[in-house]
Amino acid sequence: MKAVHCVKYGSHKDLVVVDVERPGKPQTGQVKVDVKTTGIQFSDLVRIAGEYQDSTEPPFTVGGDAGGLIAEVGEGVEGFEVGDRVITPAGCVEEINISARAVTKLPAGTDLELAASFRNNYATGLWGLQYGRLQPGETLLVHGAAGGVGLAAVDLGKLFGATVIATASSDDKLEVVKTLGADHTINYTDGFRDAVKDLTGGRGADVIYDPVGGDVFDESMRCIAPFGRILIVGFTSGRAALAKTNHLLVKDAQVIGYTMGGLKKHNPEKDKANAQVLMNWLAHGRIAPHVSHRLPMEDIVDAYQLLVDRKVIGKVMVTN
Repeated sequence: MKAVHCVKYGSHKDLVVVDVERPGKPQTGQVKVDVKTTGIQFSDLVRIAGEYQDSTEPPFTVGGDAGGLIAEVGEGVEGFEVGDRVITPAGCVEEINISARAVTKLPAGTDLELAASFRNNYATGLWGLQYGRLQPGETLLVHGAAGGVGLAAVDLGKLFGATVIATASSDDKLEVVKTLGADHTINYTDGFRDAVKDLTGGRGADVIYDPVGGDVFDESMRCIAPFGRILIVGFTSGRAALAKTNHLLVKDAQVIGYTMGGLKKHNPEKDKANAQVLMNWLAHGRIAPHVSHRLPMEDIVDAYQLLVDRKVIGKVMVTN
């Protein structure tokens, strides 16, 4: 069967589709999943480069959550049957034996691709907005709003009852962002500080969701509201910004860094509870994940190139 492996640290262009032996009978506590579709994300590129906080030594399978069907159930496993539609962190592989505890059965009627596409981005967005104490009626400024985690934050921000200002680098991307209910959109090619100030009556944004970093962070510090919070989601710009403490002092502001890995490690019950909330919202149509591209496994390099070129709006999925 086929799988996508990172065989050495470097570029996504070094990824290879390899033939690997199909898994045998699942062991006690495991299920076998026939994978149909897998989501990839920007953090994969960091991991492939060997620059992730807890990078795995090559070779390893790339990709994130996968959607598929239960093909076989191991001994001691309850709650799953052959044919159940599930999601699991399998990566780009055609079939996998995996602990049943890492598998989530989908509620009836839930779209398999959307379920596989949304969890990482929406989990990041939900925990961030919780950690940033976003309140109904506050203003949320989302940078990189057409990207996976940004688009999720826009969608969730509206559920939180916030006024959402979304920034992106093109008008085409912002058109998609509007479909998720952003109250205001800004093309930040020529900056965004003045526009945010105008939209908030000079007050600024209460919570700023920043997966970009670099110059975007620097300008955000100039349009943050008193007692505002900046959430450090990542730095896709390639430069980790430096917060000036005198600016924070003047605005009584906070810079909050967070990772999903930290939540899973230090508060797994909260992570589990959030996952259940998100799945319920998805099943009832309260959130609307967006998939902009679907490519076969053989085109994995092209799939990641879409991320590099900032052409993905929401999520890109790899199909088997």
